[in-house]
Amino acid sequence: MSFNPDWLVPRWPAPGNVRAMCTTRSGGQSVAPYDAFNLGDHVGDDPAAVRANRLKLAQALGARPVFLSQVHGAQVEQVSVDTAHGTSADACITAQPGVACTIMVADCLPVLLTNAQGSLVAAAHAGWRGLAGQGGRGIMEQVIESFRALAPVDNAQEAIEIIAWLGPCIGPKAFEVGDEVRHAFGAQDRAARAMFRPHGDGKWLADLQGLARLRLRALGVTEIYGNDGTSPWCTVSQTSRFFSHRRDRVSGRMAACIWLD
Repeated sequence: MSFNPDWLVPRWPAPGNVRAMCTTRSGGQSVAPYDAFNLGDHVGDDPAAVRANRLKLAQALGARPVFLSQVHGAQVEQVSVDTAHGTSADACITAQPGVACTIMVADCLPVLLTNAQGSLVAAAHAGWRGLAGQGGRGIMEQVIESFRALAPVDNAQEAIEIIAWLGPCIGPKAFEVGDEVRHAFGAQDRAARAMFRPHGDGKWLADLQGLARLRLRALGVTEIYGNDGTSPWCTVSQTSRFFSHRRDRVSGRMAACIWLD
């Protein structure tokens, strides 16, 4: 494996057979405004450039990335080397080596997960809608349930068996939302209200990674690494490093990938 030096490699205590990384704008063939390593085939970029970038990603991983059709929902798909690109889901999980669970982002939060045994890996797309879900059940609840269904553990070990890494996303100084977003989280969890700061009439600044951490901890996941809400992780403020749909409107997509050797 040979990654672009600008790409993010998680610093976390994952088992040795678990590999993970997140791309940035660096290293590809796309031209402005998709420059340079755009992996999204649905954003208006030259299809040939996207194909070249996706091939370069697969070669760097040494595994087959599966690109989903993400719809801001809570569907989890179990993927294999035969899973078709464009499968509709906002999270994927696998126990099969050689296939990379892959999530594309350009402001939403990518979450990569593994169990302590290194027998399962998953990737989740956590925008606010998917994270909030319905009645407090969203993408994190669905993917953690999938982990425990596929690799049951003793109840006493549940709090430590899953390890999570949060990738770059829109930061808490840039994510302006309305009352409906605060209500979607606060109605189910009073602690979530602290993740919103007033920002004008009926507007709030939301801490997306903070909301994800709350959900994960409530599900018994205590080992959470990566994005801590500081500026270096913010897709909006790090203009040259990260794609951002909210900042640019027309934007490429990065990919967060996790796979088993």
